[in-house]
Amino acid sequence: MAVDYLVIVVYLAGMLAMGWWGMRRARSKSEFLVAGRRLGPAMYSGTMAAIVLGGASTIGGVGLGYQYGLSGAWMVFTIGLGLLALSVFFSARIARLKVYTVSEMLDLRYGGRAGVISGLVMWAYTLMLAVTSTIAYATIFDVLFDINRTLAIVLGGSIVVAYSTLGGMWSITLTDMVQFVVKTIGVLLLLLPIAVVKAGGFSEMKAQLPTEYFDPLGIGGETIFTYVLIYTFGMLIGQDIWQRVFTARSDRTARWGGTVAGTYCLAYAVAGAVIGTAAKVLYPKLASPDDAFATIVKDELPMGVRGLVLAAALAAVMSTSSGALIACATVANNDIWARLRGIVRPEREQHDEVKGNRAFILLMGIAVIATAIALNDVVQALTVAYNLLVGGLLVPILGGLLWKRGTAQGALASVAVGGLAVIGLMAAYGILANEPVYYGLLASLAAYVVVSLATRPTDAAVLAAWRERLAGRGTEPENASETVSEQVPAAQ
Repeated sequence: MAVDYLVIVVYLAGMLAMGWWGMRRARSKSEFLVAGRRLGPAMYSGTMAAIVLGGASTIGGVGLGYQYGLSGAWMVFTIGLGLLALSVFFSARIARLKVYTVSEMLDLRYGGRAGVISGLVMWAYTLMLAVTSTIAYATIFDVLFDINRTLAIVLGGSIVVAYSTLGGMWSITLTDMVQFVVKTIGVLLLLLPIAVVKAGGFSEMKAQLPTEYFDPLGIGGETIFTYVLIYTFGMLIGQDIWQRVFTARSDRTARWGGTVAGTYCLAYAVAGAVIGTAAKVLYPKLASPDDAFATIVKDELPMGVRGLVLAAALAAVMSTSSGALIACATVANNDIWARLRGIVRPEREQHDEVKGNRAFILLMGIAVIATAIALNDVVQALTVAYNLLVGGLLVPILGGLLWKRGTAQGALASVAVGGLAVIGLMAAYGILANEPVYYGLLASLAAYVVVSLATRPTDAAVLAAWRERLAGRGTEPENASETVSEQVPAAQ
């Protein structure tokens, strides 16, 4: 394992080095939080694919392939579909807004009264996403170094917190590009063909496994529908995804770069399911489907290649973890803390903004590591986060983009009713049940439409400022607490 250890150590050292290099570029709030909005198509595509394909997509995707066969691809496939929908239909408009958070978009659209509540929901989602990604280090480092769970979480989490704190989005962008390359080589170009060959090829796999393993819908229609609701729609509204859209240097980059990344996700989904199916042939009686990835890597790959593929798994986890961490810190600082303190200082120097956001990344990183150590059931935690995100925020966000009659009161009612309905239904049906997100989303939609129609339309000046920003003619606010009312006169 010495060669494998060397590959991993070099990889981790490279991540820290890029964090240090990124620190030298992140000299303003825009550079620190959204990489100066300067990413071109190649870098944008790579980093977007890296953040959406995390440990759940890699280790979990292989596990679903082990359990269900080719239809196990549906979870990651719906993530790719969501990214494609975001890129084709919404990314250009989102990029032109020149904001830093989803809540700022809601404030612009509805007149500055929806930010704190939506910020709290988004903060909870991004925190749990970072936590669940951080817990995945325990699985990988256990295979690599046979160390206990707590130490593995602290080691992996500390590296992500370090490079994220140093250079913000620039560091994360640089490390994500490396992680994208490592994942592509390790999973698609090495593990996939080796696993199929070791299992005897597709003909032998078909001979050894039941026919339902090769049924594209074998996982079940209801499960696929639930994946679409949670993951496809979740891709449309998550702060971690939007913050990457904000890094694009142009509308075209956001649209076409995201389309390439979404297509890559579809291929990655199929690859994970095929690897899992091959693992089922090789190891038919594993204790848990999620052990399939680590087992096939540890037992079937040659020295050196094994280290690279484990580095690919580590890359998948680190990219999602770092993206969720900076999203969580951005929301906590800009949408919650600054608003609750009532601080509005347009004259504040930019280096203070960088220091403040850097401090919040460090603070949120410590909180993520501590929560990851204390938490046991990551599936339930992530389900709660996605249910609240989709049930509470999908309707007011998409409604704001698509329906001009939507009002601030309707948006607030939608968040409150949808969020409470999801919580109540999870208590009644169980956290992992499908009903909470189904009925919570319907309740959120009903509240949005009814309350919006029952209240006065959004002020014309607010809508005028919103249209100016959507057209790319508005001014980018340097302070997250800048209110819409302050921007309206410029639009008029």
